[in-house]
Amino acid sequence: MKTKNMIEMLETASPVLEALSTLFVFVIGLLVLLIVVVFIFDITQRKNAVLRNYPVVGHFRSIFSSLGEFFRQYFFAMDREEMPFNRAERDWVHKAANNTDTTVAFGSTKNLNPVGTVIFANCPFPTLDEDASETRPITIGEGFCQKPYRAKSIFNISGMSFGAISKPAVLALSNGAAIAGCWYNTGEGGLSPYHLEGGADIVFQIGTAKYGVRDEQGKLSDEKLTEIAEHEQVRMFEIKMSQGAKPGKGGIFPGAKVTPQIAQIRGIGVGEDAISPNRHVEISSAQDLLDMINHVHKVTGKPTGFKSVIGATDWLDDFFQEINKRGGGLRTRFYYAR
Repeated sequence: MKTKNMIEMLETASPVLEALSTLFVFVIGLLVLLIVVVFIFDITQRKNAVLRNYPVVGHFRSIFSSLGEFFRQYFFAMDREEMPFNRAERDWVHKAANNTDTTVAFGSTKNLNPVGTVIFANCPFPTLDEDASETRPITIGEGFCQKPYRAKSIFNISGMSFGAISKPAVLALSNGAAIAGCWYNTGEGGLSPYHLEGGADIVFQIGTAKYGVRDEQGKLSDEKLTEIAEHEQVRMFEIKMSQGAKPGKGGIFPGAKVTPQIAQIRGIGVGEDAISPNRHVEISSAQDLLDMINHVHKVTGKPTGFKSVIGATDWLDDFFQEINKRGGGLRTRFYYAR
């Protein structure tokens, strides 16, 4: 009886097993065919030397490279190892964005051994919060500007262009700067409505491409400078000489990112690559720099300074000598530089 039941079960399962075995052979056949096709394609193509020399298996190189970033980020890298933003920083931003508690326990995951690391030393009688003195405002341009600026904060928000960062990011920074009482630098991408919407004090940055204040030939436009200066929130102007991220080089904003709005703000063509020269064509000496600072100051009536990454210091001697040489009120003016 048992034997008869087993025979019946086998007879019932036999078609299923045959179908599965046929499917298995079919799948294996497809895989073999796929490998053969990929092999032929790899050894005949001439664009990738790795795939030509190592057909089929060469594809695993890109796969493992992509997976490597994932494994390093979540399994192997320490909290403070990655650049430019490590896991500890990303976690803090994630918590803050979700309105969860960002408080961390005592102790630091930073390596405090490298020379120059900032360490806060203990004080036997630290200042109480209620006894701390407020930062004294600094008036920039007083005595030589039509509209001097009273800066309330030592720490401010550096330049990040609209386009390089999104509308929500600009709005967040603008609103945050207004709440903190500090100024917000536009970056070289021009003045967007989102910079103004938050109500913060604005420093308009003039980059080497003159975005936002350029004419059709890409030169500095006094008319557009005046238009920007008419905004009450625009408190100062900054001439950007250079940037630490690209020493000696200009910049490129890909045309794929140049939307009609960005094109209108920057004064360039829609969909065209936006190229920033490696320096201002009008500035080739300390004398030229002072001339441009004075020109922007006279046109706008507002404090004007410059931003420069100090890689060499010899030119500063020429710069200060030129200020002394010109004399007059120039020596007593305050040119803010960062």
